[in-house]
Amino acid sequence: MNSKADTQAQTTEISLELLSSGFTSPIALVELPDGRGRFLVADQTGRISIVQPNRDPAVLLDLKPRMIRLNAGYDERGLLGLALHPRFAENGRFFVYYSAPLRVGAPAGWDHTSHISEFNVTTAGFDMADVDSENIILEVDEPEFNHNGGQITFGPDGFLYIPLGDGGGANDVGRGHVPGGNAQNTDTLLGKILRIDVDGGKPYSIPKDNPFANGGGRPEIFAWGLRNPFHISFDMGGSRELFAGDAGQHQWEEVDIIVKGGNYGWNLMEGTHGFDPGDPWKLITSTPPKVNDQGRPLIQPMIEYQNASSGGLGSSVIGGYVYRGKSIPGLDGTYIFGDYSDNGDNPTGKVFAARRPAGGEAAWPFGELMIKNGRDGRLGTLLRSFGQDANGEVYVLASDNAGPSGKTGKVFKIVP
Repeated sequence: MNSKADTQAQTTEISLELLSSGFTSPIALVELPDGRGRFLVADQTGRISIVQPNRDPAVLLDLKPRMIRLNAGYDERGLLGLALHPRFAENGRFFVYYSAPLRVGAPAGWDHTSHISEFNVTTAGFDMADVDSENIILEVDEPEFNHNGGQITFGPDGFLYIPLGDGGGANDVGRGHVPGGNAQNTDTLLGKILRIDVDGGKPYSIPKDNPFANGGGRPEIFAWGLRNPFHISFDMGGSRELFAGDAGQHQWEEVDIIVKGGNYGWNLMEGTHGFDPGDPWKLITSTPPKVNDQGRPLIQPMIEYQNASSGGLGSSVIGGYVYRGKSIPGLDGTYIFGDYSDNGDNPTGKVFAARRPAGGEAAWPFGELMIKNGRDGRLGTLLRSFGQDANGEVYVLASDNAGPSGKTGKVFKIVP
């Protein structure tokens, strides 16, 4: 697979239509199921806002008092995920992923504790949530401030999927990392995508077909071998596959199709290439490993590109969604994703489209979507995340500031 976007992929020009602004660092968007064209937007600072066109955002819930204090200059902690229960319209339940202060009893010197929590709306119009309704269903201690994963989501099976990074620092080594790396160790939840049943018991139950439901590893684990799967999503039509953008170390960014029991290679591999935790800048050209030290196969990504620090396309992949909307027929069935920025001093977030190869090859060709009303055809700001509405249209979440500060955050809809 080439490190540059494949020119054989179908590329398209798009425009961006402003939905709402005034956020700090918007990281998730979900549509409320009330038929009123309203959305919830989660901001890294802890605020969840109700958003609709031509109106100022209204606060649904503010988790800042329950979160760890964030570094305004740069931080990967905060409110990182938001998902509505599949029967939200009936039960008003929703779930969040946020960074809380380190819990009592956690390993000394570690950084914080990640919370997966459930809340309830308090009105029939979904206009307010009760902060005291919080039910913490899962706590995960994190040794470092970075590599936390992020966007949680419910699958077509009704289970909650939770992406967790490898514990942070770098190279999956150091404080809080086991020998061989957390991502390859199935006795820890770090470096994994989890799958739990929030309807089958308290605080949750384990789906019977999870890979380690009957032993051999943590029963919550669905897939492993991941560095920092910041954004995951299911194709809402067609294949119903699970996609994950997994940010790389220094050399390669990747997107994976996640399957049950899949091992995606980190820290034995970065992208389709071998990786040496002791020399992470070394570009390994030898044949990459095909199995881990237990002989289990390693799954290669559907997309990879070289990191800008090594002369490539960008600094950090941002996973997105399969486009299932009607506004741009030429994008139907393509996976829309992007990159945070290839230049921190002059933010240049990028949006890409990848199409499944007709021949069934593992690697998906992709190309950059040029933005007609952008800056020099680009986003002209930092790409934070993506969202998708009930009609399959895709949204871009962006901001100017690298850290959770200021009010430059905006939400755009992708339009022709």
